[in-house]
Amino acid sequence: MPIYEYRCTKCGHTFERMQKFSDRPVAKCPECKGKVEKLLSAPGLLFKGTGWYVTDYSESRKKAADAEKKASENGGAKTSEKAEKASDKKDKASKEEK
Repeated sequence: MPIYEYRCTKCGHTFERMQKFSDRPVAKCPECKGKVEKLLSAPGLLFKGTGWYVTDYSESRKKAADAEKKASENGGAKTSEKAEKASDKKDKASKEEK
């Protein structure tokens, strides 16, 4: 449930209420019964799980990203580790056949 912050326009009292989205907004100050206004505040944002930080990526992921970047800078062709591994397997297979 979100937490809403209110401020009384009469006495200046600031308070918070945990309310459902469907609940009616608070209309009166709990201190002086004056009119209140809802304040805008930055939401608390919490990213859970992996992948949100640079340190979460594995070394192989970093190497693949670096290889793709280098390939795109050198002529626009994108290569990936999978393509390189596939070509290595083909080379080994053709050498074994000979």
